[in-house]
This record gives sequence, C-alpha cells and structure tokens, in this order.
Amino acid sequence: MSSRKIFLFLFLALFIEVFSEINYNKESLRIHENNKGKLSVNSRVPVLDKEDLSIVSSPWVSEPCYQIYNDKSDVYKYTIKGHTVAIVSDGTAVLGLGDIGPEAALPVMEGKAILFKEFGGVDAFPICLDTKDPEEIIKTVKIISPSFGGINLEDISSPRCFEIEERLKEELDIPVFHDDQHGTAIVATAGIINSLKIVKKEWKDIKIVVSGAGAAGLSICRLLMKFGPGDIILINKDGIIYEGRTDLNTIEAQMAKITNKNKIKGTIANALVGADILIGVSAGNIINSENIKTMNRDAIVFA
Repeated sequence: MSSRKIFLFLFLALFIEVFSEINYNKESLRIHENNKGKLSVNSRVPVLDKEDLSIVSSPWVSEPCYQIYNDKSDVYKYTIKGHTVAIVSDGTAVLGLGDIGPEAALPVMEGKAILFKEFGGVDAFPICLDTKDPEEIIKTVKIISPSFGGINLEDISSPRCFEIEERLKEELDIPVFHDDQHGTAIVATAGIINSLKIVKKEWKDIKIVVSGAGAAGLSICRLLMKFGPGDIILINKDGIIYEGRTDLNTIEAQMAKITNKNKIKGTIANALVGADILIGVSAGNIINSENIKTMNRDAIVFA
C-alpha cells in the first residue's frame, strides 16, 4: 500500500472516530433514561405455583433461617452473601468529576456493578451514602455488612478514604477493597514491571515521578516502594512533596519520609528532570512536550 493510501486510510479512520464520538453523550443519556438505570434484581429460582412460593418464602423459608441461626457460617451456603459485593461511595471523588454528591455518583456505581457481573460473575449493588463523615460511613458499612461477602469502597476522597479502609479492614470479617487505591496501584505497577523489561532498566536505577497525591497516587507510591526504586518524587496540587513541608496531610507527611531522597523542591517540571517514569493520576494539561524532553532516554509515561 502506498504512503498516500495509508494516509487516506488513517485520515478516514480518524474522521469516523471523531464524528462517531459526537453522539456518545446523547447515547449514554438515552440508554440511562430508557432503562431507568442499568441494574435490576432478578430471581435465581422459578416461582411457578404456590408450592414454589411457599418454598422460597413463607413458611418453608424458615428452614435455612434455622440452619443459619445455629451456624452463622451457613449464611454463605444458603444466601446471596457469598457472591454479593456492596459498592460504597459518598460521591466525593468521582472519576474526573470530583465531589458531585451521592445521587450524581449513582450512574458510575451502577457501571461498576455491571463490571463485577460481566467480568467476574459477581453480583454487586451500589450504596451511595449521603454523608462525608468517615465515622458515619464506617458505621453504616458495618451495619449493612451481614448482607454482603465483600465491600468495594469507591470514589471517596483522600485522605478520608485511607482511614475508612483501614478501619473497616480491622473491624469487619469480610474483604474490603478500595478500587481507587488497590486497583490503580496494581495496574500501574504491572505496567511498569513490563515496561522496564522493554527498556532494559533496573528498579534500583530508576527515578519515578507520580503526579497526584490522592488515593491513587499515594497507593501507587506505597506499592512501588516495595520494588526498591532508586527514588520516587510525589507531587500534589501545591508542588513536590518533601520532608519538612508544613502543609502536608498525615498520609503525605508519611510518604515524604520515604520518598524524594534529595528533598527536591518546586513543580512537576523540576521533578521530571532526569526522571525515567511519569505516572499521571491528577489534573490534565499540567506538563508539555518540553517537560518530557528533560526526562531520561527511553522514558516511560503513563498519562
């Protein structure tokens, strides 16, 4: 194929992509409005006559109740608990939208529930809470926990999310997972492991810059530290984090003690000089191509 034909093909592909995206917002609104949301509750057993009804409801439903009463662990045998997750959010840090509140966060949590079902075969239900108080969130999750086999904390702002997660892990006997922390950290680390193989660099020799000190950025740093990188520079909205900065929250101050060995100060532009890896988990449009050029050869950028 000639270069002219390749150019025309790529231009046509780009043209289709750009103009097909124009209606994505309208299509999303249409789907949500027509279906009144994306989730429903469906019976796993048929109810065709009164005998079926009496088995799944009164009076014979009492038998599994007795069994669970005598042995609480049987709740996993006789109920939905073992395959059901609560997706809990207060709507304070919703994917790029920020603090939009519990009602506006509900479409996102519905979408998370679909991911659980479609890709994991797990039933999940969105629980959007009208409170920003960590104690109220912790108390509420503990109260509803008998119905669920796991808790997925979602889109809760930092640093409250760290306290909520830690407390719930200590006080509940079911798994507690915070997607914005654990999910992003696992994915970013996996990507770096493979990227370093391609560029043939060793962990001990690399300098990593993490732009964003929210739940994602802080958790990514925590996990990356276990691999022994040469150094990690963490940046929040006010600049590079270093030990001695007086405006850091508790978690940022802890990270300042184990990152930024040379106590570099300034902006992300200063941090990127001589860096090998940039991980962006903050706002957009805060760096440019000139900043990237100051990084080391074979730089890795997760934007």
